[in-house]
Amino acid sequence: MSPRCHHHSRCFPCGRLSRRGFLKFAGAATGGAVLSGCRPLTPAPAITPSFTPRIETPARVAITRAATYDPALVRAQTEQLFDSLGGIGDVVRPGDKVVVKVNLVGGAAGNTPPPGTTAPESYVTHPAVARAMCELLRDAGAKEITVADSVWSRSDFEAWGYPAMLKGTGAALIDLNRPGPYADYATVPVGKDWFIYETFRFNRLLEEADALISVTKMKCHYLLGITQSMKNLIGLAPFQFYELKPGDGYRTGFHGKETETGTRLPRVVMDLNRARPVNLSLIDGIRTVDGSEGPWNGNLHALSPGILIGGKNPVAADSVAVAAMGFDPEAEYPNPPFLRAENHLAIARALGLGTNRLGEIEILGAALEDIKMNFQPAW
Repeated sequence: MSPRCHHHSRCFPCGRLSRRGFLKFAGAATGGAVLSGCRPLTPAPAITPSFTPRIETPARVAITRAATYDPALVRAQTEQLFDSLGGIGDVVRPGDKVVVKVNLVGGAAGNTPPPGTTAPESYVTHPAVARAMCELLRDAGAKEITVADSVWSRSDFEAWGYPAMLKGTGAALIDLNRPGPYADYATVPVGKDWFIYETFRFNRLLEEADALISVTKMKCHYLLGITQSMKNLIGLAPFQFYELKPGDGYRTGFHGKETETGTRLPRVVMDLNRARPVNLSLIDGIRTVDGSEGPWNGNLHALSPGILIGGKNPVAADSVAVAAMGFDPEAEYPNPPFLRAENHLAIARALGLGTNRLGEIEILGAALEDIKMNFQPAW
């Protein structure tokens, strides 16, 4: 079976393109390109969004250290992280339904992690981090906890250790490419001034959830530059509804024409984050990779930053993670890490969703300068 997806499962047919073809596809995008073939960016009809993002002033983000994925250690450090932010009682209340969106990219079959590592130790969310988050949610009184992603195969959960690690937490595992446990999908509006999509079709769990928690890996991304908690929402959308033509097998509609990917894809991320905002971010930087987002794109190198980053505003949390990787979260295309697309964190700030300016973020716990590393971008 060929390697798959540089984005999320069923999102890019990496096995169908040569390396040169992939570079031609991705590199053709320019940050200032007009969205040819897209709906013009004119004022859109007012649509009331289903959810409201949380804006903190000043934004606060916490960093804790964790040298290994020992479940007890990860639980203790995750609890310490959110305790420093005042706990999670203002996000999750007794009786709430909560979805934990993890980042299980690419599929287990056909993808080989860097030597000496596993996929959860390198490029997908480690189940110990998901478990720690689920335990905190359970202790906060959450009634229903679902760990979810759009996976290539249901067996990916097992291959990456999720059922065993989540045992005892009461969390269910759901593939967001499917409507189950419901009979059909929900249609969720983005709200006024949508960019590319006025609505999205989601599993109804996302419509009914009281809170969405993004638990993702701290790493780079070939097209968008970075993968953190906001970009993680690409995996909310069932791929089959976002193909330019049936049978593409990935979200071609999110990319659009190759000349518009660099402007279109960051705005699709913004539409997703307005349709179903992230209420809490937890970024797994205990072990990760640089140079790419997965083994299908080459140049992958294992790293051990030994940190967890969390916050109640995903723009701020992602920006601190970008800084921890040695990049400037305010950088504009074509500066690293945003080599092939506009900086979606800057677009988020312009929309009023949060800030990507470190001077406007209070960083708690470990000092940024003490944990910062110099990641190689996805060349």
